Amino acid sequence: MNMSIKDNKTKSCGCSHSPEDASININLSTTQLEGEVQRTEIRIMQMDCPTEEGLIRKKFQHFKGIQKLEFNLIQRVLTVEHQPEVLPHILQGIRELGFEPELANTEGTLAPQTEHKQSLTPLIIAAVLAAIAEATHWFDGSTWIVLAASLLAIAFSGLSTYKKGWIAIKNGNLNINALMSIAVTGAMLIGSWSEAAMVMVLFSLAEMIEAKSLGRARNAIGELVNLMPTEVLMQQENGEWQRIDAKQVPIGAQVRVQPGEQIGLDGVITQGHSTINQAPITGESLPIEKNIGDDVFAGTINQTGAFEYQVTASADNTALARIIHAVEQAQGEKAPTQRFVDRFAQIYTPIVFACALAIAIIPPLFLAGSWFEWIYKALVLLVIACPCALVISTPVTVVSGLAAAAKKGILIKGGVYLETGHQLKTVALDKTGTITYGQPQVTDFVLLSNHQTENEIRTILASLSAQSDHPVSQAITAAHSQTVKIDVDHFNALLGRGTQAEIQNQKYWLGNHRLIHELERCSSELEQQIEQFEKQGKTVVLLSDETHALALVAVADTIKDSSKEAIAALHQLGIQTVMLSGDNPHTAQVIAQQVGIDSAQGGLLPEDKLEVIHNLAQQGQVAMVGDGINDAPALARADIGFAMGAMGSDTAIETADVALMDDDLRKLPSFIRLSKATHAILVQNISLALGIKLLFMGLTLANIGTMWMAVFADVGVSLLVVANGLRLLKMKF
Repeated sequence: MNMSIKDNKTKSCGCSHSPEDASININLSTTQLEGEVQRTEIRIMQMDCPTEEGLIRKKFQHFKGIQKLEFNLIQRVLTVEHQPEVLPHILQGIRELGFEPELANTEGTLAPQTEHKQSLTPLIIAAVLAAIAEATHWFDGSTWIVLAASLLAIAFSGLSTYKKGWIAIKNGNLNINALMSIAVTGAMLIGSWSEAAMVMVLFSLAEMIEAKSLGRARNAIGELVNLMPTEVLMQQENGEWQRIDAKQVPIGAQVRVQPGEQIGLDGVITQGHSTINQAPITGESLPIEKNIGDDVFAGTINQTGAFEYQVTASADNTALARIIHAVEQAQGEKAPTQRFVDRFAQIYTPIVFACALAIAIIPPLFLAGSWFEWIYKALVLLVIACPCALVISTPVTVVSGLAAAAKKGILIKGGVYLETGHQLKTVALDKTGTITYGQPQVTDFVLLSNHQTENEIRTILASLSAQSDHPVSQAITAAHSQTVKIDVDHFNALLGRGTQAEIQNQKYWLGNHRLIHELERCSSELEQQIEQFEKQGKTVVLLSDETHALALVAVADTIKDSSKEAIAALHQLGIQTVMLSGDNPHTAQVIAQQVGIDSAQGGLLPEDKLEVIHNLAQQGQVAMVGDGINDAPALARADIGFAMGAMGSDTAIETADVALMDDDLRKLPSFIRLSKATHAILVQNISLALGIKLLFMGLTLANIGTMWMAVFADVGVSLLVVANGLRLLKMKF
């Protein structure tokens, strides 16, 4: 069951919550896996920080029937792999933690929810009362006024913290709510009423500010969703035009778009022409001219002319929908740094809690220390102990990077690729459709046999080439558009070589130099002819029957203007470049020299490209960039695979880890620069979070630290690392 969710920001159960609304699509579903195991996605509006994740993990770590838990905190989705019969118990367990689980209903939809913004009034009242308590204490006023004002301030600002803290303690989890509840209660017990009140108010205020900051990361994907129009103008069977829900439009329908409108679905223009702003999909800064036969994408903006187009993808399968879905999935995959931080936090918090307990007990019992002094220090350490700032810094940074890349037309399928991209040492690139436009044109035709007339050979050539979607075959077909085609039987694609088929009960081959060699049809004279064309940077294709090579066709491709810039930018980043092509070695070398690529290898089959990538990987992290089915094995083997998103085959795009949506290689160095920035911010955030906590721990043990400082050390650092991570949304790369 798939569904669209209205992701309204509710008050969360931990370190972050947001009252604002944002529309974000998430597919909530229950799918059947092998062995009667189900994979169920559950939305939990109160779950958006490691505080809640820790509670849920603790609750279900020994739960029979659960095989795996996956958390997407940014989108508030818990995915559970479980036995079918335990789902009701899972939902009940979530409710026992004070959360409300949401599943798709029988129709696969979720009723829209309207949630109100969190009121500031209780927090304002609490702040005033805490200030009164602090001022009264400062001027040695009535103890009863201090006591009453402090209790009321804690009641107005901290009851939810106490409730969540009790749930955490009951479930054996030392999260920030539990630590804050213990610390504030301890402060009241030792008579620090005004300070306890002010600490609780500051904690609640900081949480609210942090929630608004986290909302920006969540909204980054929501902004992509808002690009999708809900209605389109579709032609009815009677010829009339009517606006209907985009989700109800079938593939093949005719849709009309007026100037200034957003395009609602993917399609191909059938009538009219216009200029279209494709920035939401490809990140291109300039509008693109579109004419009959050109593709258009949902979410892009029609600027100048009205046109009609035929729908080629349903609403949930448009390029924009796939981008959103891929980014949402990527958010749920933890990057290496995030996995390390999570493991570290599981050890860090109990150790600090044990240290705080020891500080509260050992000095007064064995070193004649003051109970008040050492208990107070222990309470300060408890507040500092929460690793929330450390843990939340990584997902916010990674999600901001993923969203920023998507807006630039770079679709990254996981945080692991974004984080590790800065380690790349070598980038290997396919030639056709990657470095070149992949739209070659026939430049030469040479008749090699007099066994048949030129017209007969051209007819066979055109008929064979029309069966293949390879760019070279398409060029031959285009050059023979006026030639009458004849029936082709038993057509077979020879991967990395060409094609083979039967025409009028006669076998024919149309392929590259390698294929003609394998068929033993290549004479020394023909070798010289082929070499002459290849030295000119042209690709040679030959037609052969069962005994002779019949014709030679030379085609030439055009290098993309952006390719030279991209290669130069990669070299500036210290990246070695290699071109891997199925084309002949001469042509590969010529193209590589023109573009500035360090080295080139030609005549490669898919398995050869795979072997080259494997060897390059022994020297360091390697990326592969390609667009065809024959690139898929190398894309899968590379540490990071890049696919051309516009011209690339579905297989290449599905296999790759990153898709460049407008086939512009300049986005490749942009990705690496973004990866470097992401890595730098992750290091900054971890260093900041740990450094400030260690600093305040030292200040506390030196009798300088206070509970106020502890709150700033915890929640204040959370605000800093979140703000630092969000810088990626505005960063130019």
